[in-house]
Amino acid sequence: MKRVLLSMVLAAAPAVAAPIAITGATAHTARGEEMIRNATIIIDNGRITAIGAGVAIPAGAMVIDAKGQPVTPGIVAVPSDLGLTEVGGVRETSDGSARTSPYSAALDMAAAINPGSLHFAIYRMAGVTRAAAVPDSGNAVFGGQGAVVSLAANGPTVTRPRAFQYVELGEAGERLAGGSRPAAYAQLIDLLDAAKRLAANPAASVGGDDSGSLVKRRDVEALLPVLSGAQSLMVHVERASDILEVLKLKGRYPALRPVLVGAREAWLVAAQIARAGVPVITHSLYDLPDDFEGLAASRNNAGHLQAAGVTVVLGPLGGVGGTTPVNLPGYAGNAVGQGTVPGGKGLTKAQALAAITANPARILGLADTGTLEVGKRADLVMWDGDPLELMSSPVAVWIDGAAQPMTSRQTLLAQRYKALGRIDLPLQYPR
Repeated sequence: MKRVLLSMVLAAAPAVAAPIAITGATAHTARGEEMIRNATIIIDNGRITAIGAGVAIPAGAMVIDAKGQPVTPGIVAVPSDLGLTEVGGVRETSDGSARTSPYSAALDMAAAINPGSLHFAIYRMAGVTRAAAVPDSGNAVFGGQGAVVSLAANGPTVTRPRAFQYVELGEAGERLAGGSRPAAYAQLIDLLDAAKRLAANPAASVGGDDSGSLVKRRDVEALLPVLSGAQSLMVHVERASDILEVLKLKGRYPALRPVLVGAREAWLVAAQIARAGVPVITHSLYDLPDDFEGLAASRNNAGHLQAAGVTVVLGPLGGVGGTTPVNLPGYAGNAVGQGTVPGGKGLTKAQALAAITANPARILGLADTGTLEVGKRADLVMWDGDPLELMSSPVAVWIDGAAQPMTSRQTLLAQRYKALGRIDLPLQYPR
């Protein structure tokens, strides 16, 4: 076997042919409350082939001593605008929203993903290994089809195009549809019913009985996988009553797989969400009534949902903390801390870790990642401290078993200029 320094491993971006053995790790597997101390994790051909205490190291393996440091699955960020938006305030660098397009559900975000985006390296250094690139709705309640992306420095970026459909309801949906919630639901039902007719009869008119229908055939065709259950339907809603309306859709379209996004008031209807088997992507810091649809926002939201049996995902949803996935471990830590507040309802550390790893992988249909177990993709992160503490940082990241470079444009610029004296700087700087 060959022992190497961790810094040497990180310098090599391509996968190596020899197996990798990470020894002496504290493995947080994201499988229930399981944690394995002094664990050995064997990686071969991009997969985890063995994990546990006392696991035999294959001959010729590259051995990396974790020295007791935590190792977790890679973070899965959902939702995100990764690869779709470079500078939020510059319209030319954003492809997430088509505000004047005649199409909505037919829009395929995979065509716009930019593998050269500088954000990939930044998020990767924070432990994010996979993400869902989610559109914003433009001129209709449907925003289009999002994609699953890999943050690996080498290899394909878009790993699953057309992975889900995105729709805006609630206050945002009413503005898009003409000014009321009934208008938003009418637009939603109009397209889904047209897809239902098309599925039953491919020669059918998508416009139904209304000769003035604005429904586009391409949009309707894009919703066929949603009706069949092949695509999930991410629905942004906040108010409890809006959530219940979304749950009713499953009665009208039996194969529909809705995923609630935002859902500030979900805790009020947690039992109904659990019975429907609908996952929730929310935020651990929601507690202020920023708008009328979130008057019952509570930091106990995730805790109540978890206790009810709902699959909970913590996402970078804006508001407090912003939309950057870099903050996801902190959000998970906040969900744990909420349980220590008098009267608070929080998550355990294992549940919080799963909310940013295993659970988002599951709702995206990534059955082969999100946990540390044999057969899963080797998407791993080694940390210098408790993964859910704000002061902790990743020291190594592997995606599909390949060690990733821990550098970004920012770190390279810092290295370039930090050692310069005043006389080395351009004349304008010393002034």
